[in-house]
Amino acid sequence: MAGFKHQNRRDFLKYFIGTSAVLAGFPAISREALAKSDLVKLTILYTNDTHSRIEPFPDNDPKYPNKGGFARRAAVIDQLRKDNEHVLLLDAGDIFQGTPYFNMYHGELEYKLMTMMGYDATTIGNHEFDLGIENIATQMPHAGFAFVNCNYNFTDTPLHDKIVPYKIFNKGGLKIGVLGIGIELAGLVDKKMYGNTLYSDPVKSANNTARLLKQDMGCDYVICLSHIGFKYEDKKISDSTLAPQTENIDLIIGGHTHTFLEHPVKSSNAKGEDIYITQVGWAGIWLGKIDVLFSHNKKKITHNSDNRKI
Repeated sequence: MAGFKHQNRRDFLKYFIGTSAVLAGFPAISREALAKSDLVKLTILYTNDTHSRIEPFPDNDPKYPNKGGFARRAAVIDQLRKDNEHVLLLDAGDIFQGTPYFNMYHGELEYKLMTMMGYDATTIGNHEFDLGIENIATQMPHAGFAFVNCNYNFTDTPLHDKIVPYKIFNKGGLKIGVLGIGIELAGLVDKKMYGNTLYSDPVKSANNTARLLKQDMGCDYVICLSHIGFKYEDKKISDSTLAPQTENIDLIIGGHTHTFLEHPVKSSNAKGEDIYITQVGWAGIWLGKIDVLFSHNKKKITHNSDNRKI
């Protein structure tokens, strides 16, 4: 591993992916069945809180022996791309911190491997700041995917113009809007690590951005990548308390609390419409998968989820 910076892309992939990765049995709606209908299927794959778990847990780990790691994830994602035509691959933050790989390479390896796997977007977690905001800026050129956050103001920081409030993806004729929100950093992260980053109310920020995406820019589906946590016993803002206050968001992919949800939790937004909340633990032990079917007029008609250990 010491010489990874000097390896080419093919060597990277060969070293970490190998030929022995295990493929989980995700169910799928066949392309043949879709071709005979007027439906368009969007497949959303997602992770959160990887925490630099490049390799699986050791076989003597008391909770997760041989689980996690990038090789299994890459093999599963590769197969799912072959089985599904319109795939969006997302992450909800805390990619950094947790193993010696981060201590040695400061996030470069994580970003490069996620780029090879074809991630489309991520949001910023609190642990991304563990080596300071300057380190995030230093590592971002290694990332071939978008960084989204709409409730942090990075104007007077090294991340100015490097993180956008949202990103729109076109999949199968659908416009998919992806926005990001982050947890309040004060009291959680040392001030010197996030510098002049300014925090805004995630509910207001998410609603303003989602309204722009859905109503002004005509997105057919809006996803919020959230790093505020699934649920708390106190009144602290979480995905569970955010969802009922929102409009125009269809799905919240969360992180921070390392919550394993076998299926997304259905809630109601401020208009009484369905909104789903999901999260898949941490360390890449699970990969989340949601299929969303749209009719010919781009009306969302159903969700089908299957979050699995890999």
